[in-house]
Amino acid sequence: MYEVQEKVIVEQTEKPRSEFPDSQSEERGLKVKGLRWWIIGLICLATIINYIDRSALGIMWPSISGDLGMDKADYALILNVFMVAYAVGQSVSGRMFDKIGTRIGFVISIGVWGIATMLHALARGIFSFASFRVLLGLGEAGNWPGAVKSNAEWFPSDERAFAQGIFNTGAALGSVVAPPLIALLWVAFGWKMTFLAVGMLGLLWIAPWLLVNKKSPANHPWITKEEKLHILRGQTQVTQEVEKSERGLSMKQILSYKESWAVLISRFFVEPIWWLFVGWMPIYLADTYGFNVKEIGFFAWVPYVGAALGSLSGGYFAGRLMLKGASVDKARKTTITIGSTIMFLGLLATIFLANSPEKFVAIVAFVLYGFQFIISNIQTMPSDLFSGKSVGSLAGLGGTVGVFSVIIMNFLVPVISKFSYIPIFILIAAFVPLGVLSVYLLAKEIKPLERK
Repeated sequence: MYEVQEKVIVEQTEKPRSEFPDSQSEERGLKVKGLRWWIIGLICLATIINYIDRSALGIMWPSISGDLGMDKADYALILNVFMVAYAVGQSVSGRMFDKIGTRIGFVISIGVWGIATMLHALARGIFSFASFRVLLGLGEAGNWPGAVKSNAEWFPSDERAFAQGIFNTGAALGSVVAPPLIALLWVAFGWKMTFLAVGMLGLLWIAPWLLVNKKSPANHPWITKEEKLHILRGQTQVTQEVEKSERGLSMKQILSYKESWAVLISRFFVEPIWWLFVGWMPIYLADTYGFNVKEIGFFAWVPYVGAALGSLSGGYFAGRLMLKGASVDKARKTTITIGSTIMFLGLLATIFLANSPEKFVAIVAFVLYGFQFIISNIQTMPSDLFSGKSVGSLAGLGGTVGVFSVIIMNFLVPVISKFSYIPIFILIAAFVPLGVLSVYLLAKEIKPLERK
């Protein structure tokens, strides 16, 4: 990297106490130990809300479709309208977070998706549902590039995959909480009031976020000196001072590195595996086993327990490898290889062993464990390769590419599933080794890149 970056890092970590920002008030005012963990905890909570909101439609679809006279083809269209908006939103919000920062970026994103969820209560057919899903997709997309950028700001490199794992745990926990919560709300109040209730959660989240995330780590009034030093010493790519003075790369410049394509292509092959189960598992349970909304609610959460465990263990495993002396490259690739093996074996088991709903959800838990084990490391790669003002852009574009792959899958599922779901499971199983190979072949070494 640049010599000036290394100089700033050394100067910051070696300055006497009196030269640090806010040092004269170091002993005064509120100080919070482990402030960075509070920040990622709030982002994890936002992700839980994100998945509750997006899951509501699929879980309540048997009831909504019955009331409004819609079918599975209508559901696929609504789902894909959401995914297109989500794909566009990933790139747009990635740039937005790079421009305005994570604090206000998250307020805009979660405000938009909370309001969009509440508007679903007014839907009367495919057009209105599709319109509100567009707004939901644009808002929810910001959560991912925003989290990657925030982790690059608040965590040293050896902690980022674990922080990303905590964030991704929110997706799993949201998927665990959503089915029983939404089923219970549906039983008590119906689908319209359920949309209003879960949409309000996001708007309530904004207040603690603005309270806790006041400034960057270098200038936050609540951060302890020890934590500030810990963060700055571990940021081998860029410090707050360098980030302020350095312009981010253009998208053309970012794409001129083949390592960027490792992020994009791996996400193209890996993302559909997660989204297949998020979007279609409730419909699969209804089609294959005749489940109603209540039965879906009490079965569909099980696989996401495996996903939550995979999120934490994948990030922790990579971090432990680095603490033991492994390079970022070795830690990321070892973790991706192990998780992909688990995921591939699980997908084969869905084809040959899943002959009951109990076995199916247990096997999917195994698959999603493997997915989350690797995805936090793939999503962290933009911050391994680039500095702060380019991280959100690559992370957002990676999300866009992954989502377009999901859109293709969503068009195929209702056509293929008329005959059998097995070809779909075979297809996504084949995606796993392709995703791993793209990382190994295009990112020969995962490390900070020299600017061209």
